[in-house]
Amino acid sequence: MSVEPEVPEPRWAVPPEGGWTADDLDTLPNLPPHTELIDGSLVFVSPQSLFHSRAVDFFNWQLQSLAPPDLEVVREFTIDIDRYNRPEPDVIVVDGDIVQDPSQTRFPAEAVQLAIEVVSPESRSRDRETKPVKYARVKIPHFWRVENHDGRAVVYVFELEPATGAYTSTGIFHDRMKVSVPFPVDLDLGAITPRRRAADPQ
Repeated sequence: MSVEPEVPEPRWAVPPEGGWTADDLDTLPNLPPHTELIDGSLVFVSPQSLFHSRAVDFFNWQLQSLAPPDLEVVREFTIDIDRYNRPEPDVIVVDGDIVQDPSQTRFPAEAVQLAIEVVSPESRSRDRETKPVKYARVKIPHFWRVENHDGRAVVYVFELEPATGAYTSTGIFHDRMKVSVPFPVDLDLGAITPRRRAADPQ
């Protein structure tokens, strides 16, 4: 009678008392790509949809071509909010002088001028509720949330209101996005839609 080999149980990282810290993201072994730290907990992202990938590419490349020389545009890079929060916005615009070392793994939140989150089904509550509150608390001046509405991009634009310390909506853009801050931007959001879908009259 043969004995079935035991299937090893998955080994999950056990958090220390008080939760993981921002520094742990650089030292924990075998973390999946794009792992974030939210309130001391590790957050693993789901596989990207085509819309998510195209939207991130679109804003990364468009903003790189439009940003003034004193700003840098970086995609999928973590920022330090505090000891227990190190999220990874999909695209950020940061002060250029903070980009100094090719081995950098994060930027301080105070250097971020704009954070962009492209919403996925599993990240909806984080991108709509959790992250904007944290970004506002550390005074990131501008926040854009990009959502997929029936295959087409809709961008919700927010600006920090200094009197309240909270974000206020300054626009919702469907086809064309034109804003003047943090620098002038005029974008055709239809370019995010796959070409075959864009050509479909329906």
